[in-house]
Amino acid sequence: MLVQLSISNFAIIKHLEITLRPGLNILSGETGAGKSIIINAVNLILGGRASADLIRSGCREATVEALFSFPENLILKEMLSGFGFAFDGELLIKRTIFREGRNRVLINGSMATLQMLSRLGARLISISGQHEHQLLLKSDNHLYLLDDFGGLSTERMKLGELFSSLQSLKDKIRYLEKEIQETGEKQDLSRFQIQEIERAGFTPGEDEMLAQEKSRLQHAEELLEIVTEGYQTLYERHDSVLSSVSQYTKKMDRGAEIDRRLGSIRDALTEIEVKLEDASFSLRDFQKTIHMDPHKLEEVLERLELINRLKRKYGPSLEDILQFRDKLVSRMYDLDEKRTGLDELVSKRQALEADLIKMAAALSKKRKKTKTILEKAVENELQHLHMAGTRFRVRFDEEVHDQKGRGKPEIEKIGADGLDRVEFMISPNVGEELRPLAKIASGGELSRLMLAVKTILARTGSIETVIFDEVDSGIGGGTAEVVGKKLLSLAEYHQILCITHLPQIASQGQTHFLVIKEVVDARTQATISELDPESRVQEIARLLGGREITPSAVAHAREMLN
Repeated sequence: MLVQLSISNFAIIKHLEITLRPGLNILSGETGAGKSIIINAVNLILGGRASADLIRSGCREATVEALFSFPENLILKEMLSGFGFAFDGELLIKRTIFREGRNRVLINGSMATLQMLSRLGARLISISGQHEHQLLLKSDNHLYLLDDFGGLSTERMKLGELFSSLQSLKDKIRYLEKEIQETGEKQDLSRFQIQEIERAGFTPGEDEMLAQEKSRLQHAEELLEIVTEGYQTLYERHDSVLSSVSQYTKKMDRGAEIDRRLGSIRDALTEIEVKLEDASFSLRDFQKTIHMDPHKLEEVLERLELINRLKRKYGPSLEDILQFRDKLVSRMYDLDEKRTGLDELVSKRQALEADLIKMAAALSKKRKKTKTILEKAVENELQHLHMAGTRFRVRFDEEVHDQKGRGKPEIEKIGADGLDRVEFMISPNVGEELRPLAKIASGGELSRLMLAVKTILARTGSIETVIFDEVDSGIGGGTAEVVGKKLLSLAEYHQILCITHLPQIASQGQTHFLVIKEVVDARTQATISELDPESRVQEIARLLGGREITPSAVAHAREMLN
């Protein structure tokens, strides 16, 4: 439960501290005194949206701090442990909002995020105000209330997780089917391209070898002329270079005999003579390798044209063409693997769909059993709240079965919340037909209906603190007294904090706080104080009679409190 609340520099609150107790806590005060501001501050503790406009004028920051006590709450302990926070039965939350828009959150002295605070807040306090009354008018929320009453929320969440897994799997299947379709459409082209490349049967570097052979064949005649002339010049003619060098070398033998210094020159000429002879014989042999073959040239040109055509289509080099072929082959193998993977995913989807249908059908069956119990419970509570004769029904949308009519739901009709769509129907007047709650409920009826639902859910709810703001909207007299007693009975299960203007409700409180707006040092500020028995009599009398408290009002107030 909420033990202590401290608020600083928030709206018209300079500093305010309130110590709450178990049971029914009442907050009263003049209109505009700051009661709703306190609820707004509590919303911050629960992770609600903050605005710099909430900070008191002239201040840089506003702070809200709350101390909770949960001696035996395993769910909260597990949640805090998951966040990495220590927990020994007490929980201290502090939130500071800054003028520049920043937020700072501390949970048991450790830094935390707003997301953590929001998740935690849902377990701490339930605020029932005009906004929640509006939520009751939306049929989308009726299913959640039915599940809460029947203890089916966990099953709904598990079904939602399974539904989410199925949707994710369907997305994977659609993506894979698209890939397979796109690859399959290109399969014939890929197969043709692979065959075209493999049919060419070329080897790495073949294009360079063919280019050289092409050059030789195109210039064979010129090449033969060059080689023949070289052989004749160097060796064959009578005045060949080799003959001249040979003759001069012999003369150099004589010169070396005369002068040894010519010996090195003579040796050089001898070496040249040998090399010229080798070169001559090489030219002679090379002549035999030169062929002037037009047919061979045509074959080489055709082969080069084939290779160049493949280069233009698949890559600038033979290596690129081979890599392209390998990529196509790999893609063909991938297609087979993807088809196998698709079959596995489809089987998994069918299994998930079967599980989802089974779970949704089981949950729907439990909801329909819960429906009758909830209807009777609400009608019973409304009878105690001066709405005797009111009929309340939970209507199920039955158009959710398959066309074959065998009672099995179509998978397409199942959503994240299951198979069912429900709406609360009410007939507050005897003899009138049932109509949707949103169309006929008045403000007072809506307040009492919300209180009835809260009272019913309180017996199974896990939230320890419930705040009622404007629970007295549209009611008065004897009905207000009944509502007050109902709040008091609800306080047996929860700590209740109720903001009210009605003495019939305020008099039922076990602890009573008064919120006052006053001017201090030329600044308006709100303060709160716990009322002692006599002060409480005066406040109840004020609620009864207005600004002027008469003796009869005081007497009436004492009577109500007694």
